[in-house]
Amino acid sequence: MRTTPDWVQHAIWWQVYPLGFTGAEQTALPADAEPRHRLAHLTSWLDYIVEMGASGLALGPVFASETHGYDTADYYRIDPRLGDDGDFDELIREARSRGIRVLLDGVFNHAGRSFGPFTEALEQGPGAATAKWFSFTWPDAWTPETEPGYADFEGHHQLVALNHDEPAVADFVADVMKHWLRRGVDGWRLDAAYAVPSSFWARVLRNVRAEFPDAYFVGEYIHGDYPAEVTDGTLDSVTQYELWKAIWSSLVDANFYELAAALGRHNTFLDTFVPLTFVGNHDVTRIASRLDPAPGQSAFRLTQALVLLFTLPGTPSVYYGDEQGYRGVKEDRAGGDDDVRPSFPASPDELSAVGQPLYRLHQELIGLRRRHSWVHAARTRVHSLSNEQLVYEVHDAGNSLFVALNVSGQAAAVPVPAAAREVLAGESGLDAGAGKLALPPNSWAVLGPGQD
Repeated sequence: MRTTPDWVQHAIWWQVYPLGFTGAEQTALPADAEPRHRLAHLTSWLDYIVEMGASGLALGPVFASETHGYDTADYYRIDPRLGDDGDFDELIREARSRGIRVLLDGVFNHAGRSFGPFTEALEQGPGAATAKWFSFTWPDAWTPETEPGYADFEGHHQLVALNHDEPAVADFVADVMKHWLRRGVDGWRLDAAYAVPSSFWARVLRNVRAEFPDAYFVGEYIHGDYPAEVTDGTLDSVTQYELWKAIWSSLVDANFYELAAALGRHNTFLDTFVPLTFVGNHDVTRIASRLDPAPGQSAFRLTQALVLLFTLPGTPSVYYGDEQGYRGVKEDRAGGDDDVRPSFPASPDELSAVGQPLYRLHQELIGLRRRHSWVHAARTRVHSLSNEQLVYEVHDAGNSLFVALNVSGQAAAVPVPAAAREVLAGESGLDAGAGKLALPPNSWAVLGPGQD
C-alpha cells in the first residue's frame, strides 16, 4: 500500500463549495470591481468544524473563474467574489490555529476560455508560446479573426481541455500547486483526474513532492481501476464512488448483498491505498434526499449511512449541510447543481434547530471513529448477511469493531462473533454468552471486544 502522510490517518474532512456557501454571484465580477471579502464567512465556521469533530476543510474552487469555479481564469488569484490574498491568508491562519488542515480543489484537466494562455494562443495563432498547451485544430489559413477548433471537457465548450502531453503544462500545474502549498495548504483534490493521463500526475507530483513530501493528493475518479490509477499516477487516494453508490443503494433497496460485494472490493483497494469515503459531495444529490424522500418517514436510513461512513476504513468526508440534514436534488440541466450547493448563514447560531439531532449524531460517530483511529486503513469481514440485516467486523492486526444494521421494520436477532462483548453505540440488546444481538426495527449498533 502506498505510504500517505501520517496526518491523513486522523483526517476527517468537512467539504465546502465556497461560491455557494458564501452566497457569491453566479458570474465573475467586473474587472474593476472591488473584492467581496466573503472568505471571512468561512472563517466564522471553523469552530463548528472542530466541535463536530472534523479536522480538515476541503475547499471547492477558490480561484478566479468565469462562473461556477471549474472554468478557471487565473490559478494564482483568489476569485474576487470570495476576496483576495489577504482573506485567504487569514483563513489559513485561523484554520492553523485550530489544527484544521486545508485541501484545495485543483481543476487541471480544463480551464475557462478567459484563461490567459488560451486567450494568448487565440490572439497570436499557431506560433504562440502557449499554442501547444491546448489541442487546437487550426484552419489552413489562420487569421486573428478565425477561432480554431479545440478539445473541451465532455462536450462543454466553455471548458477548454489542457494538453497534458505538453511539458510546459505539467510545469505550470506543478508551479500552481507549490505556490499554494507555500501559502499554507496541505494538499489537493484533483478535479476530473480520470480525464488526465496518469503519467501527467506522476510527473507533476514528483516535482511537487520534492519540496512538499507531506502534501496529500486525492484524485476524482468515478469508475475504473482505482488501484492502477493510484499506482500509475502516484496519487495518495481517489474518491470512492463505488462505496458511495453501494451505501445509499443498499439502504434504499434493503439489499445488503450489494453493500457486502462493495466491501469486498473496498478491501482490495486498501491493499494499495486508503480511499476518500463519503455519502455526499458537491456533484451528487444530497444523501438526505436519496434516503428520506418523504421527510421524517425513513430517517433511520440516513442514520445508518452515517454509521457506515464512520465505521468503514477510509478517509471520511462530510459535505457541508449533510450534517444538518440539508436536502437537495442534482439535475442534469443548466444550474442543476445549485440545489446541492446552497448558501450557509453567517454563523452556526443561525442554523435551524431541526438539524441539531443529526449534528449530534455526527459528533457521536466521529468521536467513536477518533477513539479507534486504526479503522482508517483496516479491513472488513462480513459475519452475517441477509437482505435486511448485516453484521460486519472492522479489524486490523490487534483491534476489532463489530457493526450491526437492521433495515427491516421488524425487530431482528442476529448472530455476532464471540469477540463482540460490549455495546459501544446504538440501540440493541446483546447476549454475549449466546452470541446473539437483538436489534430493534430500523436500528444499528457498534460493538467492541470489551475489557478483559
